[in-house]
Amino acid sequence: MHESGEDYIETIYLLKKKNGTVRSIDVANELGFSRPSVSRAVGILRDNGLITMEDDGELMLTEEGLKTAKTVYEKHTNLTKFLMMTAGVNEDIAETDACRIEHIISPETFKGIKKYIRDHKND
Repeated sequence: MHESGEDYIETIYLLKKKNGTVRSIDVANELGFSRPSVSRAVGILRDNGLITMEDDGELMLTEEGLKTAKTVYEKHTNLTKFLMMTAGVNEDIAETDACRIEHIISPETFKGIKKYIRDHKND
């Protein structure tokens, strides 16, 4: 999956947790994208079996979509913590950088970062 698809899936997941329901306009507002751009992305995600759209326009993550969203979100949160812990940057910078890194990091490196966080949790 491309970086933008992961961003959309993660955003749908977080908005669902926050608001209970998610529509394309909510995603557009959250990401600052145009409605046509979001509509196109939603179509691609639906074609890839990651989301469904209810008759009322509500976006729902499929089982595979939820799994993908949780994986991306786990990377995002752990990378943010890691950058704050090791680089001493503030949360805003860590969040921005984590969002970029989460899409390209290898599973082996991410596993090592999670281990580092666990081992240094109380430092």
